[in-house]
Amino acid sequence: MRDLSLDPAGLRGDCANCFGLCCVALPFTASADFPVDKRAGTPCRNLQDDHRCGIHARLRQKGFTGCTVYDCFGAGQRVSQVTFGGRDWRSGPADEARRMFEVFPVVRQLHELLWYLDEALTLPAARPVHADLRRLMDRTEELAAGTPEELARLEVGPHRQEVGALLQRASELTRAGLRGRRKDRRGADLMGARLKGTDLRGVSLRGAYLIAADLTGADLRGADLLGADLRDTDLADADLTDVLFLTRPQLNAARGNAATRLPGSLTRPAHWASA
Repeated sequence: MRDLSLDPAGLRGDCANCFGLCCVALPFTASADFPVDKRAGTPCRNLQDDHRCGIHARLRQKGFTGCTVYDCFGAGQRVSQVTFGGRDWRSGPADEARRMFEVFPVVRQLHELLWYLDEALTLPAARPVHADLRRLMDRTEELAAGTPEELARLEVGPHRQEVGALLQRASELTRAGLRGRRKDRRGADLMGARLKGTDLRGVSLRGAYLIAADLTGADLRGADLLGADLRDTDLADADLTDVLFLTRPQLNAARGNAATRLPGSLTRPAHWASA
């Protein structure tokens, strides 16, 4: 079995090699993102016997927008094929199925950290901390490779804090030469903010609430978007070239157009074309 995490393809969801874990393990509540309630550990009503979604091509039309923005960072196929050795939760013992659903969110967190660490190692200006980044990447991979019992006991919080501090240092080194490097908007409430055409180069927007903000034509080159909430954020014509720590779920939650400039590691969401 190839390494499903350090291979870049292993940090992307592969539904063909997963037992539909996100459709079972995770709960959701009736809201703008979901039309109904679902308890954790209960299969979604749209999950088919082959672990595929019966309305995958119509999720947004059916009100399941939350599904379209979710990404497990490859945790689904790892838990299905590696952690539990390809044993399907449908046919195995009930206690093993419960443990699989318990472990999946843990591995998902670890794979998200691997995504950030992998990106940080591509930043030339962060070279002074590359050795520490590799050390934490190895440690994160070691944790993700744990047994079901080890993963169920794992407290991810302390490890996430250690990784977060190092990613912050990598961000500071990378943004050092940008004009907005001293602008710290971490955790800022920018919901609905009118930032059309704003120069946000090098600004730290970590964990900022940018829900429904107008960032059309904004210059976000080199900005740090780790953990920023981009739900319904308008990124039409915006420049996100070289933006730091942007993920697929964040991009999928936002709105953009053909003129939105993206980092090379990310592709334009399909729903943008019809927006």
